[in-house]
Amino acid sequence: MTGRPAAGGGRWVSVAPERLAGWIERFAARHGPIEAVTLPDVVRLDAADGAVAECHVPFPPLRPSSVAQPGLAPPGLPAPAAALVAHACRERTVGVLLARLGGHAAGVFTGTRLVAAKAGSRQVHGRSAAGGWSQQRFARRRDKQSAEALRAAADVAFRLLTPRLDGMEALVLGGDRRAIDEIREDRRLAPLFALEAGPFLTVPDPRPAVLEGAPDLFRAVRIRLLDP
Repeated sequence: MTGRPAAGGGRWVSVAPERLAGWIERFAARHGPIEAVTLPDVVRLDAADGAVAECHVPFPPLRPSSVAQPGLAPPGLPAPAAALVAHACRERTVGVLLARLGGHAAGVFTGTRLVAAKAGSRQVHGRSAAGGWSQQRFARRRDKQSAEALRAAADVAFRLLTPRLDGMEALVLGGDRRAIDEIREDRRLAPLFALEAGPFLTVPDPRPAVLEGAPDLFRAVRIRLLDP
């Protein structure tokens, strides 16, 4: 679990799905009995002492029927909280596309298990401080390298992810937003980007190890915690 300040007050924490039920129980133990209410894409927990936990639903919408699956949520939680736990813990197939200039990685996860993956890199020179004609030539070369790198990333996404669209529930994106936005312009990938779901993963160069760690980020339940 991690924490950071939230705009407008409070702080953000991220909780793994498997730890969410225990986190809610400890929240109630610290702050008193809780009432839970389902809002659009949020389950709000109001504690007796005035503390509030706004639990953002991963891969919305939240369907109350989630709690009907046995074993996904412990007894004793308020119904909206139990539904959230069951929804967050449910195994789903998710595509991931990470891209930065010079590097990309795509993968398909079933739960936390990586079932298909491809990563690659292309050389893209940094910016030049030189001036005049040399700088212009360098800029043209860099633009060409950037275009080739992003085209390679789009090709990997098309070959690896689009054949698995039928069983995929969501697409999670990450890396550099500008790079992803350029890849988004590839018309072949329109059906894939139609499954886009947050959060956007701010990750370093998309190496295989970074891709393998993506479920820790996209499966976590983001909670805005407001102390009394």
